[in-house]
Amino acid sequence: MFFTIPTLMTWTRIVAIPLIVGVFSMPLEAETRNLIATVMFIAFAITDWLDGYLARKLNQTSAFGAFLDPVADKFLVCASLLVLVHLQRADVLVALIIIGREIAISALREWMAQIGASKSVAVHMLGKLKTTVQMVAIPFLLYDGRLFGMIDTGVWGTWLIWIAAILTVWSMVYYLQKALPEIRARMGK
Repeated sequence: MFFTIPTLMTWTRIVAIPLIVGVFSMPLEAETRNLIATVMFIAFAITDWLDGYLARKLNQTSAFGAFLDPVADKFLVCASLLVLVHLQRADVLVALIIIGREIAISALREWMAQIGASKSVAVHMLGKLKTTVQMVAIPFLLYDGRLFGMIDTGVWGTWLIWIAAILTVWSMVYYLQKALPEIRARMGK
């Protein structure tokens, strides 16, 4: 099921990465670049929810789609974080925490799947909350201006991305604790 509607939507998030990065090298006013990148990020982030919904609604779920969906999300978030670090809108430490966690938990999930214990590191509400906060913080930081003349998105985005970093560490600890009994059992053999 490589070419179902939900899977094609997932692929669009991967294709979006060079587009969002490329916006910042266009000869446009900074505010225009910020707006275009923000709208693109939001549109592509919405496809994350929409592709899952459509996969279930159209009965087009697949193992490939289940694999590709979180990969696309991680690529989009990590690339956006690197752009924000480059633009000096996000701290390097935040990017290292978030990207490092994504690598560590992806590796943990892969290993747990290989040993038949993937249920111990299944997606949890804490991970979903972390993702939601990231998906709000990133467009705020990309926009980097006043929203409705009142909301300073740079300030709000900075607070939110740090909250996302804290949730990132918390969720990583949670997943490691859930995997620890299985790890101990494997190490004891």
